[in-house]
This record gives sequence, structure tokens and C-alpha cells, in this order.
Amino acid sequence: MTVTSQDISTSATTKKRFLITGSNGLLGQKLIELLIKDSSIETIATARGENRLPFHDGYVYHAMDIIDPAQVEAVIALTKPEVIIHTAAMTNVDQCEAEKDACWKQNVNAVEYLVSSCKRHDVFLVHVSTDFIFDGAAGPYKEDAEPNPVSFYGWSKYAAEKAVIHSDIKWAIARTVLVYGIAHDMSRSNIILWVKKSLEEGKNIKVVTDQFRTPTLAEDLATGCFLIADQKAEGIFNISGKELYTPYEMAIITADYFKLDKSLISQTDSSGFSQPARRPPRTGFDLTKSESVLGYKPHSFVEGIALLASQIK
Repeated sequence: MTVTSQDISTSATTKKRFLITGSNGLLGQKLIELLIKDSSIETIATARGENRLPFHDGYVYHAMDIIDPAQVEAVIALTKPEVIIHTAAMTNVDQCEAEKDACWKQNVNAVEYLVSSCKRHDVFLVHVSTDFIFDGAAGPYKEDAEPNPVSFYGWSKYAAEKAVIHSDIKWAIARTVLVYGIAHDMSRSNIILWVKKSLEEGKNIKVVTDQFRTPTLAEDLATGCFLIADQKAEGIFNISGKELYTPYEMAIITADYFKLDKSLISQTDSSGFSQPARRPPRTGFDLTKSESVLGYKPHSFVEGIALLASQIK
């Protein structure tokens, strides 16, 4: 569905207008689901190509390819959002290492185009970033920790952050860690679904014990982004889960929840995997600022698994 300038000018002037990039993705879908429940917000969904959301009421959709500056400007000029929450990115770490030009276009140039349009139309930008801007030597991290990426993906996201921070627009950055959840029409798995499926099929799996993360429920990340956008809270915020786990510990907790055979899970370390891109060993976030400033309260990992379980049914 598309709208015209006339439709916008006659809509309720009291409503806040939020535009989401990457609305077909996991976080984008969760954000649209959350925003359309709030009658004080007019929601604009954008993504490359066709709308893949399974529901069509409560928002308008525009195709917008973030690496096309003319498209970005045209959609923002037409829809006149008050806030943009930028979720679209190239996030496959190994793909970014192999396809550096494509990664830079999607993760850096696209942010520069958004910043330019936000400046032109006085839009508050919420940019979603990652723990992979850190080297993982000293996690969990606070917002003021010094970035030092170890992968091209990490460098691209750090460069995007700098483009936002050094702009003269109003902005916020929501950094997150290892997002998990279930989205409509997506084949993308996550550690919970992978462990559950593998153990149900009786497969032996090896899971690393030398990486540490604070896994983030997609619904929690959406809520954190909303809290920033709604309050127009400026600056950097850590939006993740609260508990620091290794992937091995996450696998054990998942097996326990679904009452599956833990003996199929064996410990290994990352030296047993050959991956094109390096991973930071110990990240995770300190959430003190987000909790006190935004009122952010994430689910526990077990609560997150329970929510996923209900969505699978």
C-alpha cells in the first residue's frame, strides 16, 4: 500500500510518525507489530522490494532500497517521519568479510544517505548497531567503551556509528548483541531453534565455550528501540539481554527447557571452526544506562525461550 502527500496532510496531526527501515527483517517485523498497537503512532514500514509482512493493517508500506540515495530521499520527503528507526543492514559476518563492497554500501553508505535526508527534513534517527564494534577483550561493555573491531562487519558498523555521531542531526544509537527470535517468512535460524531441532533429530552437536554474549530477544530489542524513539533520547544505549552466557550454556539451557537429551551436546572452542571473519571472544553489555534512562527491562533468557516456544506452536 502506498500513500500520497494528500493522505498524509489530512491524517491526524497529533500522531507521531515513525518510519522503520528493514521492515521485512526480524527486528523490523517486531517493531511494526509493536508500533501498530499504539494508536498515537502512525507507522511507515519500508524495505527493499515487496512487503513480506503477514499483516497489512495499521501501517503504510513503501519500497525503499537504502543503498539508493534518490529512493531514500523520495520516501522520506513524501512520508515526513518524525523519527526513523534504522534496522536494515548486512549482518552476516562472514558474508561481510567476503563481500566488502556490498557490506560497505549497505552498512555505511546507506547510513550516510539517511543522515543527509534526516538533516534535510529534521528527523530524529535511531541507528541500530552491534557488540561487534568491540574486540571482545574486556566485555561486558558500557556505552563509553572504546571500539576496536576485529572483522570487516565490525568496522563497517563502527564507521556507520561515526557517521551518525559526527553528523549535526538529532540521533541515538541502539547497540545490541546476538539477537534471537522468530519472524514470518524467514528461513533464518537462531541458536535456540538450531539446538532444539538438532537434539530432536538425535544429532550430536558441538558448541563453543570460549565466546561470551548477552543474547537479546528480538521483542526486547524492538521495545528498546521504541523507548529511545518515543522519548527521543539522544546518545548511545545498550539494548540487549542481561545475562552473560557462552553458546554452550545457551544450548544446555535450551535443552533443559524443551526436556531434550543434553548428552548430545559437547563442548568445543572456536579454534575448531574455520570462519572467514574473526569473532570477539567476550562481549555482552552493561545495561545500567538503558534501565535508568529509558526504563528498559529485558526478558531473561529462559523467558525468551518460552516466548519462542509459544510462537512455534
